[in-house]
Amino acid sequence: MSELDNDVFPQKIICLTEESVETLYLLKRESLIRGVSAFAKRPDEAQKLPKVSFFTSSNYKKISALKPDLIIGHSDIQKDIARDLIELGHNVFIANHRSLTGILGYIGLLARMVAAQEAGKLLVDKLRTKLEETKKLTQNLQNKPKVYFEEWDEPLISSIQWVSELIDICGFEPIFSNRSQGILAKDRFVTHDEIIAANPDIIFACWCGKKADLKSIAMRKGYEQINAIKNGKVFELAPEVFLQPGPAPIIDGIDILLSFNYALNGE
Repeated sequence: MSELDNDVFPQKIICLTEESVETLYLLKRESLIRGVSAFAKRPDEAQKLPKVSFFTSSNYKKISALKPDLIIGHSDIQKDIARDLIELGHNVFIANHRSLTGILGYIGLLARMVAAQEAGKLLVDKLRTKLEETKKLTQNLQNKPKVYFEEWDEPLISSIQWVSELIDICGFEPIFSNRSQGILAKDRFVTHDEIIAANPDIIFACWCGKKADLKSIAMRKGYEQINAIKNGKVFELAPEVFLQPGPAPIIDGIDILLSFNYALNGE
């Protein structure tokens, strides 16, 4: 950065969620990060940074001691954290995007916020190209297995919009896509009866913040009727890949989902 950049762009950033961490690393602006979420796992180097936050709570004393000039978070769930930090005099930016298009827009915006416009454009173009190539690859598939993606088990929460879109792009049929665009998590609540009636061919469990218990899913009352249970097609997916609204779902999530699709289609 130039001397002028030092005057007008953030120099000490706190990342309350993981997507901003990975994005800043990909933009070659990791030197700006002063603290991260305890859930930040990508890239590996980020795990060495000071942990100052969980998704629904933050250590305000730790954050203030690091003297950030920008704090970045995501979603309405962090609105109380944002309010408290603002009251403490901090600059806070909360993104609230939920779609794949929103992810690309977020990356572009964050790039401009840290004077990395060119790197941001290159990254967005790379991710957009991967999405477009995946669509072309799967558009003529004859078989589109039905997928139930479970984000949480109690209550049952189905996939958020960017995950539902990714499942579709990768040649599957997300069974609750009509609910994925809900703004709040409660908009994506489903019931066991609805899952049984939808009869998914594959179940992906991706529980935010805890390991998925695949055996307990198979033992649920009535689930023995579901094709995914009959055929042993119940799998765990990594939350750090699929549940962050940043580069990871596109960079690695697509490849993971395609590998499942190829296996199911015998390719």
